[in-house]
Amino acid sequence: MRAKIEAAWENRELLSEPETIEAINHVIESLDKGLLRVAEPIGNGEWQVNEWVKKAVVMYFPIRKMETIEVGPFEFHDKMALKKNYKELGVRVVPHAVARYGAFIASGVIMMPSYINIGAYVDSGTMVDTWATVGSCAQIGKDVHLSGGVGIGGVLEPLQAAPVIIEDGAFIGSRCIVVEGVRVGKEAVLGANVVLTNSTKIIDVTGDEPKEIRGYVPERSVVIPGSYTKKFPAGEFQVPCALIIGQRKASTDLKTSLNEALREHNVAI
Repeated sequence: MRAKIEAAWENRELLSEPETIEAINHVIESLDKGLLRVAEPIGNGEWQVNEWVKKAVVMYFPIRKMETIEVGPFEFHDKMALKKNYKELGVRVVPHAVARYGAFIASGVIMMPSYINIGAYVDSGTMVDTWATVGSCAQIGKDVHLSGGVGIGGVLEPLQAAPVIIEDGAFIGSRCIVVEGVRVGKEAVLGANVVLTNSTKIIDVTGDEPKEIRGYVPERSVVIPGSYTKKFPAGEFQVPCALIIGQRKASTDLKTSLNEALREHNVAI
């Protein structure tokens, strides 16, 4: 299957061949069932990106035809089918939550009115709250809370780019944005409105001297929005960053609210 995907990637004329179409469809079905993942943990806190799976997702679009989908009074016009059989999957889906076929959603997930894109992986016990979005190929762990309005970015190309990864037990506060392959470690807490890109400075201010990190929030970190002064030709201005202000206490229940986690560090948001 992988060989067929790789061959078609190099020669797009193969996309008209039945064997290639069958291989691509099989990959998407495997993603939908959680048998394949765009990225997967390989131990020691490391993740492996399966580029060939991303290639199959990219090539799935040109082999699909536009069609009209009618759901009661609602109408959609798209190339992608919607995910179905939520009852059998054990997933609670509140109107108007939408997930595309090709996204894996584990038993015990709750989808408030939200959106999950193709290639995403959402593990058991996770809450996808109102108007939260999980982008293409994003990896969301077990018992994660994506609060209202959270934007988890998607990625298809460049192929070597890692997807956004939110590890088990993390709590992502309202209106947070996490994009460009940022990884949020297990049980970390992001306060409301934290914005993380691959170039965002994540500054640990818990010690005597600040320590800068990029692209990764360490496990159990408590993070709030911040800013630092940067010089430009026109003068000095404040630039957004994220501040690690402490660690989630072992005594804090994993299901704790965001406010409780922040209150431990005397931060009101």
